[in-house]
Amino acid sequence: MSDKPHLIDWFRSSSTYINAHRGKTFVVLLSGEALEDDNLSNIIFDLSLLRSLGIKLVLVHGSRPQISDSLKAAGLACHYHRDLRITEPQSMETIKQVVAGLSIKLQALFTMGLSNSPMHGADVRVVQGNFVTARPVGVHDGVDYHFTGKVRRIHQQAIRQQLDSDNLVLVSNLGYSVTGEVFNLSAEEVATEVAIALQAEKLILMLPTRGVMDSEGQLVSSLSESDAQNYMEQARGQDDNEAYCVAHALQAALHAYASGVKRLHLISFRENGALLQELFTRQGSGSLLSKDSFDLLRAANISDVPGILALIKPLEQAGTLVERSRELLENEISNFQVIELEGSIVACAALYPISDSAGELACIAIDPAYQRNDMGSRLLQSLEKLAQRKGLDTLFVLTTVAAHWFQEHGFSPCSPDALPEQRQRLYNFQRNSKVFSKQL
Repeated sequence: MSDKPHLIDWFRSSSTYINAHRGKTFVVLLSGEALEDDNLSNIIFDLSLLRSLGIKLVLVHGSRPQISDSLKAAGLACHYHRDLRITEPQSMETIKQVVAGLSIKLQALFTMGLSNSPMHGADVRVVQGNFVTARPVGVHDGVDYHFTGKVRRIHQQAIRQQLDSDNLVLVSNLGYSVTGEVFNLSAEEVATEVAIALQAEKLILMLPTRGVMDSEGQLVSSLSESDAQNYMEQARGQDDNEAYCVAHALQAALHAYASGVKRLHLISFRENGALLQELFTRQGSGSLLSKDSFDLLRAANISDVPGILALIKPLEQAGTLVERSRELLENEISNFQVIELEGSIVACAALYPISDSAGELACIAIDPAYQRNDMGSRLLQSLEKLAQRKGLDTLFVLTTVAAHWFQEHGFSPCSPDALPEQRQRLYNFQRNSKVFSKQL
């Protein structure tokens, strides 16, 4: 197998994530659109694998398109107000049948166990119950929403008992009231409230797109709260189903984020293996909203050496960076700052004093998956402040490929002769690096 070494390397590197995720609670939302997709069986395989790796799973499923189709087939009208379905009394029997059918479909998929199936030997026990207490939305703008509801309470202790018994908990978009009525809820709201009540490690929202895409059609792999808010507003302004799904997922993610859920992942339900790639590789597969993405810029320590080496190795092989041995890096680690994301080093840079008044920036490296997230600028700003605290008034940088980027950040070209004498003696004329300086 030509890809055998790659597979072995990937499997070994995934152990960091396997250890980090074991025993944690993940809430996963499968929208009604996801349940209709041809990739659904692969998602079930991957969810079963997560459970086998010791992850506690709550799976919330929606039914929006199926309900619309069934109501239309039954000759019943679909009415919306403020982007929310009005669930009229005559529609409830159809809705209950649709949701029950989808729940049964998922339970059947998790029961598969043929010897030639990835589910063989998995023995997944799926539990459903009245875990969600609901209340009516009520009347707004004179419009009665009837049996459209909102989450009133999540019975988190009951869910916890099932998770601790090694069961997968399945939750639908139906809620039950203290008066014995059934209400039609938003699946996004249910998933969000379950994640908040359980203090879940992750809320995973599966989309028809790769994740959140920018105006150029490029994946935005890491989101700040303001980024997520802006992309949500943009999606709301578009008139298509994919944008509708993204807008609702971002709204749910922002609510969970504000309520303390640590990490919100938005990934594709169409792409085979997207869930595993997002959770078990450095590059990921979708978009992540997490405080970690922006808070963990810190001074490096000796335990970061393997992560920095893995990050800079491709750049060294390309000739962009000068090669550094593990021993050299260990000796110089106090000069480095890093950005850490979910236990992995995704960006690094170093500041070397080269005279009493000058320093050199070096070894700036950013994981390709995060180069559109302004991490280089954040590292540069941090090191400039550090240089000022050290009493340095000039920064130099030598580069072969990033001249324009440094000029955009206030550096000016200069001659190698402008370097302090000690650094001039180390200048490599074969590399012919361009020299830039900046007054602090």
